[in-house]
Amino acid sequence: MTAPALIALAHGSRDKRSAETITQLVDATKALRPDLRIEKAFLDHAKPGFHTVVDRLVRAGFDEIVVVPLLLVEAFHAKVDVPELVAEATTRHPGLRIRATEVLGLEPRFLEVLDERLREALSVNRVRELDALVLAAAGTTDPLANQAVARLARLWGAHHKLPVSAAYASAAPPATGEAVRAFRAQGRRHIAVASLFLAPGHLVDRASELALEAGAIAVSEPLGAHPEVARTILARYAVGAVELVPV
Repeated sequence: MTAPALIALAHGSRDKRSAETITQLVDATKALRPDLRIEKAFLDHAKPGFHTVVDRLVRAGFDEIVVVPLLLVEAFHAKVDVPELVAEATTRHPGLRIRATEVLGLEPRFLEVLDERLREALSVNRVRELDALVLAAAGTTDPLANQAVARLARLWGAHHKLPVSAAYASAAPPATGEAVRAFRAQGRRHIAVASLFLAPGHLVDRASELALEAGAIAVSEPLGAHPEVARTILARYAVGAVELVPV
């Protein structure tokens, strides 16, 4: 019996670097499970779109698909956009069974990826001392999603025994620049910012720009095509595939 296909569904961006990073991440996932049919798709701003990929898989003979949303928080896209797309696909293809999994989420193990990315940024900037950290995320109007970022920030700060603040690139305060200035007002001068984003794009650039203008000494790159992220995609897929098995 053929295993369900996997669609890694990303948000999408007009920034070409974003699609390139998602492609690299999907390639890394394929390398871990070459036996699976794994496709990328985007909610908006980039191609291929979700329905284009579903149509392609149906033509290839797949009647079961697991969709893994490449989103870090459970907000509007996960709660509204993804279920609507899945419902539309099942209407367009009678007999097709699709299961959307939980989003990638804010896995505590992603803190190890954040640390790795931040060490790279500190090395480039020849930074050897830190006295505060800022965890920069996209931000959303969903307060529960922002609170999840704040909880992860506290966990990260406790691990490093440093004060930490969550900051957001849109929709919620504080912005990265505000978070950095707040620490500087306390007399802290060695403040680094970690980018809790999956891929580069306008929001990441803006968060970085504001942080550096405010006096941050280093800003990390997004999580990107890290093996830990690829393994999390496959972990979500495994749960979705089991849920497709008839009871």
